[in-house]
Amino acid sequence: MDGATQGLTVRRLSGAIGAELRGIDLSGDLPPESIARLRQIWLEHGVIFFRDQALPPREFLGLARRFGEPVEYPFVQGLPEAPEVIPVVKLEHETLNFGGLWHSDTAYLEAPPMATMLIAREVPPYGGDTLFASGTAAYAALSEGMQRLLAPLRAVNSSAKADVTRTREDRLKDNARQDARKLYEAEHPVVRTHPETGRKALYVNTGHTTRFAGMTEAESAGLLAFLYEHQTRPEFTCRFSWEPGSIAFWDNRCCLHNPVNDYHGFRRVMHRVTLAGDRPA
Repeated sequence: MDGATQGLTVRRLSGAIGAELRGIDLSGDLPPESIARLRQIWLEHGVIFFRDQALPPREFLGLARRFGEPVEYPFVQGLPEAPEVIPVVKLEHETLNFGGLWHSDTAYLEAPPMATMLIAREVPPYGGDTLFASGTAAYAALSEGMQRLLAPLRAVNSSAKADVTRTREDRLKDNARQDARKLYEAEHPVVRTHPETGRKALYVNTGHTTRFAGMTEAESAGLLAFLYEHQTRPEFTCRFSWEPGSIAFWDNRCCLHNPVNDYHGFRRVMHRVTLAGDRPA
């Protein structure tokens, strides 16, 4: 064990997903052995959490680079000093929050992000927790018959669905990218095989998935509604309460998340980095 992780403790948050890590300072230049150990814990638990990390934007971006290649979000400008770092903000007078429903990030891209890293800058006095769900546990709990039914299916994912639900993960009114396309759409397997662990996970989400490929929305609606409800059953989830300096790092290939919108009248400011992924298979 290297010195940087010598005092590391890992506390599971639920039976299916999530672990909180204590006893490590993520600032500075962590040795490769520390990064490798953190990555293994992350792959095991799907999402890992840290507390009390004083990482300004450039250092936060530097940490993310140790795990993958940061990519810019297609719809929103990043910070001037770190373009890959996206502000995730809900202001005191706003009632809608950023990405406020169960989803995996930008599933409408041909190669969605491998992972997302989020750090809290300002948090409300109460509320503003984030829920996470394991697509791996949800898939494993399905009957063999349902698994066989889903195996050949592909789903159409569209950025237009976020427009309809008014929950697109952006702030287009004040921070839109000028080079953003109007529509992003991609087909992905309904059951995705994780490229590092080999485990299978459900890969549909209510924020972006519109229908099954080769079917109409009406024909797809019943089975999709079942999958949406199934994959967010309480036994597949965990909940994280934020403090300034808290970090969540989740595997976007097998996890869903949902920021709870229960703090109207208060300000919440987060910074987000997404890491480049591959084409789901």
